[in-house]
Amino acid sequence: MRLTNFVATLYLALMCQLAFGADPEIYSHEKHGAIQGADAVAYFSLKEGDDAIQGHKDIYFKYRGATWYFSSKENRNLFKQSPEKYMPQFGGYCAFAVSHGFTKPVNPDYWHIVDDKLYLNYNFFADRKWRKDRDIAIQRGNHNWPSVLDACEKHDNCSAY
Repeated sequence: MRLTNFVATLYLALMCQLAFGADPEIYSHEKHGAIQGADAVAYFSLKEGDDAIQGHKDIYFKYRGATWYFSSKENRNLFKQSPEKYMPQFGGYCAFAVSHGFTKPVNPDYWHIVDDKLYLNYNFFADRKWRKDRDIAIQRGNHNWPSVLDACEKHDNCSAY
């Protein structure tokens, strides 16, 4: 009986850790969706420094556990055809944070396209620091991703995005 209880407790603990132990693969706010509701495809037609274009609640697509919103049905269709092309790097988490080994949400207006890839940052200060050492930050971010999703456990700050 003791062994059965021990195994059941161990199994339950493991399932809880898997369900709640790390940040999700895609940063998604439950109310606003992925990228805080910004249209991922629209970034690729903006000029550097332009504000993000928000998607409409009635034009969406669910992908990798997140809801993605779009400003047009055309953009939604482009995303559906090739989501990896338009998705932000590092699951839409702050590129500066990921380059330093942790996760943070993003402000969709702090964005950059580098080598046809979308990068987002948390705020002005994170964005400025990321731009200063952009190539090194991208390299570090690529090294840290996706293992950084588990870093929240070490800092006891996993989020229920």
